Amino acid sequence: MEDSIYMDASAVIVSSVCHTTTNGPLCEAMLGQHRLRYWRRLAGACVVIEDQRQELIRNFVWPAVSADLIFEDRYLLGTALARPCIVRGIIDVAKRVGAGYISHGATGKGNDQVRFELGCYALCPEIKIIAPWKDPNFYKRFPGRQELFEYAREHGIPLPVTPKCPWSIDANMVHVSYESGILENPATHPPEGIFQMTTDPEKAPDIPQVLTITFNKGLPSSVVIVGDATQVRDPLEIFCVCNSVGAKHGVGRTDIVENRFVGLKSRGIYETPGLTILRAAHLDLEALCLDREVRKIKAYLSTRMSEMVYNGLWYSPEFEFTRHCISQSQKQVTGSVTLKVYKGNVYVLGRSAPVSLYNQELVSMDVQGDYEPGDAHGFIKINAVRLREHERVKQIAKST
Repeated sequence: MEDSIYMDASAVIVSSVCHTTTNGPLCEAMLGQHRLRYWRRLAGACVVIEDQRQELIRNFVWPAVSADLIFEDRYLLGTALARPCIVRGIIDVAKRVGAGYISHGATGKGNDQVRFELGCYALCPEIKIIAPWKDPNFYKRFPGRQELFEYAREHGIPLPVTPKCPWSIDANMVHVSYESGILENPATHPPEGIFQMTTDPEKAPDIPQVLTITFNKGLPSSVVIVGDATQVRDPLEIFCVCNSVGAKHGVGRTDIVENRFVGLKSRGIYETPGLTILRAAHLDLEALCLDREVRKIKAYLSTRMSEMVYNGLWYSPEFEFTRHCISQSQKQVTGSVTLKVYKGNVYVLGRSAPVSLYNQELVSMDVQGDYEPGDAHGFIKINAVRLREHERVKQIAKST
């Protein structure tokens, strides 16, 4: 019988080798000894844990920062970015042990089934996938959450969901998301104490924190907290500093209704502190360094790329092409941005770049510079031609 792999948001399990991938501090609880014991019993396997945090930040989060990825204007893709990282680890293990099957526990209504399966097929076309939530025998036996809870209790399977916390949680080092249960009603307010990563902005420190983030060709290269002489350069540590500062000051909370790839609308509540700070800094630096028309095209590509990530198309040809285009736009995006973080908000204080399109002398109202104001007469007249014609046609239409 061929080996098979089971996966969820934090783990890859092989029938002969149990492999888990950790990508965040909250995963530590998910990978507790009680759960590992259950996995061993389930798979009859030893457990190997691999730390994928550097992989997640370097190869998935950093490209998202340089591309300013955000889905439907509000979701920073914390879950969606982790999925291709997990898939890559799963396929590596499958190939290493010769597994022919991969199984996952994603539901038949969500995005993760698409993200996991498309990623697996892209990286290993011959792989076969077992998806219980799409098997009628399974979902007829377990039509809802209560039936699953009861089964777990009967079989001693530990669950993070309890009657006091009746919602689903997905956590990695980038973010925490909450959905389902009582949150399925979009009018229900987030219960007190639901958030695990960030401080309530109303209870955040009264003293703001200031930090300077430096980018090299669009990628974060260092961060310094003002008042602390330490300059952090390691990608994982840069992200952890931004995460820690953002979480402390209540940054990155959002509550949205989004459009799933399968066609359903769903309500999600998210905490994404570090990525919120990094995106704000990168966007501001781009305004200094990018040509106006390039920035417009890049913004369009960013929207499309965000949709690709959300829909599980990280390993698609269109994603590869778009990512290459984005990287071309980032060649001159080098410089530093100083921000103030305070009670749930991020404020840009200033920015600088060794090479930028901002010409202070040219734009100054105090210096003439290499600019002739009289040239604006012709510029304005040419641009007014179509406006005059538009008004002429409107007047003709009114008189007929």
